[in-house]
Amino acid sequence: MTDTFIALGFAIFIWWFSTGIVILLNRMSRTAVTMSLVISSALGLGALAGLAHTAHQTGVMGAYCAFTCALLAWGWNELSFLTGWITGPQKTAILKSTTGWPRFAASFNAVVWHELAILLVGLAIVVITWDAPNQVGTGTYLVLWIMRTSAKLNLFFGVRNLSEEFLPAHLAYLESFFKRRRMNAFFPMAVISACVCLWFLVQFANQPLTTPAQVVGAVLVGTMLALAIVEHLMLVLPLDTTALWRWAIRKHQPETPATLEAHVSQVLPAHLDSHDKSLQIN
Repeated sequence: MTDTFIALGFAIFIWWFSTGIVILLNRMSRTAVTMSLVISSALGLGALAGLAHTAHQTGVMGAYCAFTCALLAWGWNELSFLTGWITGPQKTAILKSTTGWPRFAASFNAVVWHELAILLVGLAIVVITWDAPNQVGTGTYLVLWIMRTSAKLNLFFGVRNLSEEFLPAHLAYLESFFKRRRMNAFFPMAVISACVCLWFLVQFANQPLTTPAQVVGAVLVGTMLALAIVEHLMLVLPLDTTALWRWAIRKHQPETPATLEAHVSQVLPAHLDSHDKSLQIN
């Protein structure tokens, strides 16, 4: 039971702290951002090596190491996207009147290179850990991938809280691809499916024949899934989604007139949409 609580606390802390660090790094100077990308890339490569090293380890420490390595690999994905390094060819906002396939195509083009990067890293992790006894790293990465994709789809279909405060200025155009509404038909299906998977993980951890390392691994992966479910609920509940990371969200430095004019012309449609607080109901 002690191992379970330690794994639970470790996963929650890493989720909260690593998210804040990525947000904080992206709001520093361009020199610091570049340096953070270099360090993150090195850590990402090290994480892949770590996953290869721990793939055949069946102890508790092997589970923790694989979990941490998967988070480092995922952190590279997040940082490379939020810094604008790997996004997509669509780098301008769309008009509020854009609907249907054109809106979906533009939204996909805004993140397509990022999605391909996630796929390639995921395939690398699967190959590295293929048929190995320690699948904690693979499970962690897959949970993050699937649930983040679900969150993106929900933002596209429409939710109450868009969490636009997390977007840095150079990605403000992404807000135009979001839709504000109380609920969408995909949301409950996504949350219920995630809850079912979480239930299976809990059942596996409680089986008598499950080893201590497998229990720790299931708790680590299950906690990330549970936190992802909480993040989904925060999309539709009347809550302040930035409260937990207020320390990491900083105001941007004042921009020069020329930069400000270019920025405003680029994100004006998204800016207008963000002030439309009317909620659509299906």
